[in-house]
Amino acid sequence: MKVLGVNAVFHDPAAALVVDGVTVAAAEEERFSRRKHGKAPVPFSTWELPERAAAWCLEHAGLRPADLDAVAYSYDPALAPPPRGDVTADGWEGLRTLYAARAPRFLAAALPGLPPERVRFVPHHVAHAASAHLAAPFRSCAVMVLDGRGERASYLAGRAREGRLEVLATQELPHSLGLMYEELTAHLGFRRSSDEYKVMALAAYGRPTALPALRRLVRATGDGGFAVDPVDWAALGAGDADLAASAQARLEEVLLELAAWLHRESGEEDLAMAGGVALNCVANSRVAREGPFARVWVQPAAGDAGTALGAALHLAREAGDPIAPMRTAALGRGWDDERVEAALREARVPYERPADVAEAAADVVARDGIVAWFQGRSEYGPRALGHRSLLADPRNPANVDRLNAVKGRESFRPVAPMVRAERAAEVFEGPLPSPFMLFTHTARPEWRDRIPAALHVDGSARIQTVAAGDEPLVARMLAAVEARTGVPVVVNTSLNTAGRPMVDDPRDALECFGSAPVDALAIGPFVVRRR
Repeated sequence: MKVLGVNAVFHDPAAALVVDGVTVAAAEEERFSRRKHGKAPVPFSTWELPERAAAWCLEHAGLRPADLDAVAYSYDPALAPPPRGDVTADGWEGLRTLYAARAPRFLAAALPGLPPERVRFVPHHVAHAASAHLAAPFRSCAVMVLDGRGERASYLAGRAREGRLEVLATQELPHSLGLMYEELTAHLGFRRSSDEYKVMALAAYGRPTALPALRRLVRATGDGGFAVDPVDWAALGAGDADLAASAQARLEEVLLELAAWLHRESGEEDLAMAGGVALNCVANSRVAREGPFARVWVQPAAGDAGTALGAALHLAREAGDPIAPMRTAALGRGWDDERVEAALREARVPYERPADVAEAAADVVARDGIVAWFQGRSEYGPRALGHRSLLADPRNPANVDRLNAVKGRESFRPVAPMVRAERAAEVFEGPLPSPFMLFTHTARPEWRDRIPAALHVDGSARIQTVAAGDEPLVARMLAAVEARTGVPVVVNTSLNTAGRPMVDDPRDALECFGSAPVDALAIGPFVVRRR
């Protein structure tokens, strides 16, 4: 089966291509349009398609739309509730039928040559769940999906065995832990449905003074679901950081209760997670640390972009294809050396080709310079995992402020450390390995003064463990840094500036390098240095 998955609902439109059960390509539309989260900040359109991401996935595999066996759209309009207003039940059924009929034609128009009958709808949370349990390294596991909203629910809990999902519980809207967190995000002055990670970072500066009130308003119901009553954030009488700490703490408590119920009901020892809430690495870590599951795996593109992959995997599995686990998030565009060098020549910038770009980058980092690192295929999902990164020395505490200034972002935001996989347990405590930056860890006491820039104000760090077998170039760079500094850690944050998506092609990288105070750009085998 050749299946193209498409997400175009709510935000983060994306496309993913699965061929014979193997994920061949996956990319978010923002990397092509250069518009963060892929859509304009206006009321969303569920049919705003990731046309450029889909076209690239097909081009990468040498396919045409007519070659596809199916297109999987990660939303089922037949499951959507009626809109608010004067629409009768019969009228809504008619509208749903119309939407379901129009959508395949709309997708086929965006993919010329695709027969409309090959378009299939996959329920939003089923797509999220498939992106977790089918991509996870488990033959069977419990599955937890938490986000803001799907068609009419905000939560799915289930059990997956040999690729088949059994739904054990769902939670209907308006009750939603994701929307609760979104509402606080908006109350604090951030962008509602994409800046929740800023609230998570801010929480480390506060105390959960409003937690007793939130425990009354946000609670697990004991049957696998939960209730979220309306929260008047202004009336809770807490400062911004304390509100953030309170919401974060209550989210973690409810997740632990849901995990305990799911463990009992599923009988499984492993847990796979997806949905926007699963990008909350602090909550994930508490579930891993205090919850009942032996192992917790989180899909690296756990937000809505990941439903493109999940929808494609779901249809491929239904057709009988064996599904290969997801071993890397480097599923986006890549550039060979010739094309990179052509971009450098076109930009008319002086560049060099050192004997080893990893050693050259390590030299800059060890001298307390900042390196823009552009290597291999771009990452699928929101984390920079050593392909589109800004790198700095963790020994200098000022590098947090330096990197935040480069990116033009809030001063309270932490940056994340990469660490050599074989040294990770020596430096950090927490779930290991952690290749996708989806858990937080604590630096061991003897390391805290050695890597201050890698740690948040509470001593935590969202680490990426780097194994040489998975990421040989990054691992070589880390080894070269350790040889110069004695520290097997490098600070890493995404290669972009405020309000812009991560860079994706060489032109993006050169524009970012030209506009930001960065000391060197390591792009493919080449190095461009700041004069």
